[in-house]
Amino acid sequence: MGPSSIVGEDGPPATDRRAGLDDLRAVLTDDSGDPRDVGDGRGPRSGRRGSRRGSGRGRRDVPPDPEADPRSRGEEPDPHDWARQIVLRQLTAAPRSRSQLAQTLRRKDCPDEVATAVLDRMEEVGLVDDEAYAGMLVRSQQAGRGLARRALRQELRRKGVDDETAAAALDEVDPHAEEERARGLVARKMRSMHGLEAHVQTRRLAGMLARKGYDAEVAMRVVREAVREAPEHRPD
Repeated sequence: MGPSSIVGEDGPPATDRRAGLDDLRAVLTDDSGDPRDVGDGRGPRSGRRGSRRGSGRGRRDVPPDPEADPRSRGEEPDPHDWARQIVLRQLTAAPRSRSQLAQTLRRKDCPDEVATAVLDRMEEVGLVDDEAYAGMLVRSQQAGRGLARRALRQELRRKGVDDETAAAALDEVDPHAEEERARGLVARKMRSMHGLEAHVQTRRLAGMLARKGYDAEVAMRVVREAVREAPEHRPD
């Protein structure tokens, strides 16, 4: 058993007492940085140096924002190069649509004509590609969240993908595979609903599929099948 787990007869472990005293010394340190006399439970001491725990507290260095406008620091960089660096950092962090990148540049006070020129060039070299982004988003949201076409369309619109590009990506969704995903979602949800009445299970399952964007006809067909086949609802 380590020393930090041994509790003495007089109270908490010695290591906890020392930590508490360190905090107290930090509070009692005067403006000159010299702590006032604070004992450690074993008699008075004077001239003890300030606790490391207290030193520097509240004085954390904040790193500069690499995407901040360099002009605010008195620099005059090439605006196109600055915009390119912002876009590349954004794309390194996560895939983005052109609309999302344009919004980021606008928030950074990048001139519209510079943003347009940079994003046009990024599209030419294939670094910005809304069609590829839309396809990736559809696949990831299907696999990760089980979303169906209606919810996927809303998600694409929220990310700034135009309707034509979104429609092309959604055309790739297999309706049979979508129905199988609905069955999988219902089967997982049913595990936590055992013993509930059939109408309660039906209402909750249908609501879950509706929130995920499934067509009402598909949702009700899948839900009724699952509820009908549940062991608690089968006739004896």
